[in-house]
Amino acid sequence: MCGDEIALGPGKAELLDAIAGHRSISAAGRAMGMSYRRTWLLVDAMNRCWQGPLVATTPGNQKAGAHLTPLGEEVLAQYRQLQGAAERAGSAGFDAIAAHLLSAPRPPKRSEGLAQGDPSAAA
Repeated sequence: MCGDEIALGPGKAELLDAIAGHRSISAAGRAMGMSYRRTWLLVDAMNRCWQGPLVATTPGNQKAGAHLTPLGEEVLAQYRQLQGAAERAGSAGFDAIAAHLLSAPRPPKRSEGLAQGDPSAAA
């Protein structure tokens, strides 16, 4: 977060990857199914949240395009490393818990007690 703005998250990281691949902000947005306006608003928000812009544009008819700045490449790479570490930690923790999980719940022990409002049946 940068104030009330999301500086970088999964969707913005995906947009940075798309910009790097397409070398165009509008083409990256189209590839992700986003409107031109939405794409540019996301890039503008990212560029305003960091010490320098993450995306730079080159105006012109034949040489127009966009690319990640060195800061953009560094921030994206560090974000992807953090994301990978979180996924590995999350899956390892889940696997340890999942080892105790049944494939389906056991049937209730005393369903008639629950139907009659017996609070001891819920325990």
